[in-house]
Amino acid sequence: MKKTLIAGLCALMAAGASYAEDAVRLYAAGSLKAVMTEIGEAYAKEHGVAVKGEFGPSGLLRQRIAGGEPADVFASANMEHPQALHAAGKAGPVRMFTRNRLCGLVSPKLQVTPETLLERMLDPQVKLGMSTPKADPSGDYAVALFEKAEALKPGATKALMDKALRLTGGPDTPPPPKDRVVYGVLVEEGKADIFLTYCTNALLAKKEVPALQIVQVPEALAVGADYGLTVVSNRAEAQRFADYVLSEKGQSILARYGFAPPAR
Repeated sequence: MKKTLIAGLCALMAAGASYAEDAVRLYAAGSLKAVMTEIGEAYAKEHGVAVKGEFGPSGLLRQRIAGGEPADVFASANMEHPQALHAAGKAGPVRMFTRNRLCGLVSPKLQVTPETLLERMLDPQVKLGMSTPKADPSGDYAVALFEKAEALKPGATKALMDKALRLTGGPDTPPPPKDRVVYGVLVEEGKADIFLTYCTNALLAKKEVPALQIVQVPEALAVGADYGLTVVSNRAEAQRFADYVLSEKGQSILARYGFAPPAR
């Protein structure tokens, strides 16, 4: 009886170890952490294979994959980083799998509307936060917004670039808290009065801090974000998971988090 029990425990431990070893190694943009965690759980429930997520700025993840870290699937907040891996022969073809856009996450102390967003961002008394360009696509999209502002107000691009605080997403910025949305924390603590981030991030931050405001970017400044997915390894399970993200089930979960379907 004792031997049977020990044998059973050993079998369960071996199965657990195999489950962990067989896990799909997903490297994904930080803005995908909540939604990809849920997609991974749904996939594991259906296919019996776990998904182990590594989340962070897409540009830094690309560098890690290019340096040889053993990823299976890379989900980036832009198309550029996965395409660079594909061009270097380190990943397969790139597919757009969802879309996002920028919003202003605003302190409750400010009065801001879409019509006054640019004016308030330019106000010397207002602290404007953004992610780090090149390392984090969110920062690149913010720069694109600043460039669009030039047509509305000459000199706006330089003024915004000079004043915007690179508060997250870079190799030297403090790591985000594990149990909080970093953008909401930064605005709540007064490190930024307005933070330009993805609308999906803003929604998650507002759930944690209801007093925060989400201000839509006016059409003249609007910047869309195309997210790219590529398979890095030759594992069949990696391709199966990538296909699952693009499936009706994966897309329905993305939609619940505020992501838009990929452009056709």
